[in-house]
Amino acid sequence: MLLSELLREVEHSTTVQDFEVSALTGDSRDAMVKNSVFVCIKGFTIDGHEFAEDVLKKGARAVVVERDLGLKEQILVKNTRSAYAMMCSAYFGYPSRKMKLIGVTGTNGKTTVTGVVRDILEYNGHKTGLIGTVGNFIGDLYIPAKHTTPDPMELHALFARMVQAGCEYAVMEVSSHALDQHRLDGCVFDVAAFTNLTQDHLDYHKTMENYFEAKARLFSQCKTAIINWDDSYGRRLCERLKGTDVKLLTFSAACDAADFTAKDPRYFADGVKFAFVGREAIERISFKMPGPFSVSNAMTAVTTAMAAGIDLPGCAAGIAACKGVRGRAEVLYSDENYTILCDYAHTPDGIQKILQACRSFCGKRRLCILFGCAGNRDAKKRPMMTAAAAQNADFVILTSDNPRREDPEKIIRDALPGFKEYKTPYVTIPDRFSAIEWAIGHMKKGDLLVLAGKGHEDYQVLDFGTVCFDERQIVERIIREQGIGSAK
Repeated sequence: MLLSELLREVEHSTTVQDFEVSALTGDSRDAMVKNSVFVCIKGFTIDGHEFAEDVLKKGARAVVVERDLGLKEQILVKNTRSAYAMMCSAYFGYPSRKMKLIGVTGTNGKTTVTGVVRDILEYNGHKTGLIGTVGNFIGDLYIPAKHTTPDPMELHALFARMVQAGCEYAVMEVSSHALDQHRLDGCVFDVAAFTNLTQDHLDYHKTMENYFEAKARLFSQCKTAIINWDDSYGRRLCERLKGTDVKLLTFSAACDAADFTAKDPRYFADGVKFAFVGREAIERISFKMPGPFSVSNAMTAVTTAMAAGIDLPGCAAGIAACKGVRGRAEVLYSDENYTILCDYAHTPDGIQKILQACRSFCGKRRLCILFGCAGNRDAKKRPMMTAAAAQNADFVILTSDNPRREDPEKIIRDALPGFKEYKTPYVTIPDRFSAIEWAIGHMKKGDLLVLAGKGHEDYQVLDFGTVCFDERQIVERIIREQGIGSAK
């Protein structure tokens, strides 16, 4: 591909003559190839501009920069992250424009909503690609995911593979980090959905306002916006989108002011049922995930799928056939005496919602939760997570999540103040395996135990590295060793 073709949609200035580009990269280690183009990106610890002269000596033909380095081989742009994203799209022939592109953003619910939208589309005969936290899919082909939203080169390579495989749609989770880092610049979303916004990632964004503004960027590059009217930040987005060319559709789990509303919700141990009402249409929806928050997730998914071209009866049939999402209110063990489930809940709001969901069907049974707080992440939310657990559960086991380079016992100490306003009994066990073993060993007849935080993850990040940690296997092993269901 010619350099001029790579830069076609990038505002730039350069004296570099056109040439056939052999490789495009933002990693200096991959730029030692003749006729390659290196994009200098300033990271949090390393600035790619520092390697510009070196890569030119070792084979690169041009460098893309956002500050003038005085090099004859430089291509000057306003923002190299943005330029890199658009160049990656061009490098693969703008693959995202050859499918209907659907993006979902928000603090909680992204993984569930994208998974359900994919299932609805596939049920209605449309081959669909999926990009998200649990993994990436090209039709039925599973590809492990490193990040919720991949870097631009990986992202557009995935889009290209989807197009080649015949996908009509691409559905993706859109993280605030990706939006803030311009990874999606150049992508135009046919439909973009907003689930909610609650405290998370403030170690990165610093303030809720910055967090909101990062999320809001998605809606400046979409054709149709699907917004949760029940969320205060969602209503702010609606105000912002008025008078723009973006088609706005709102949904609510409780309010008639929205375009689409859930009526007569009914909660069961294995899911929810409600009437989807709006715009002279009504359809009964059955969704196999329990709890009030599942009504909101189902409303998001159905409204999004409708905006993408699926009629309401097709959406209802598709969501009824959906078997749920890995690591989201996933039952790991259940018999007449005990129930154990896992969920990715890792924020105060997430913990509150999964516990409220369980409370809606467990009645007077004892509701227990085991969770930890992530290391080297937003420490301010730690006591808030504990408070959410103490307020909504009958017993709490406070342990580790991914402690990373932090002392697990310090993380627990940071979280303990959340218990102050509540009399909820609790124990602290820093080692997560030992905590799960203790929790299962101390279950009483009728207990429902929630393992929160890991969800789909099959690993744990410790100070010395990443280790295998699949709670499905761990629970199965402990149940077998303790003789639950037979000896207990």
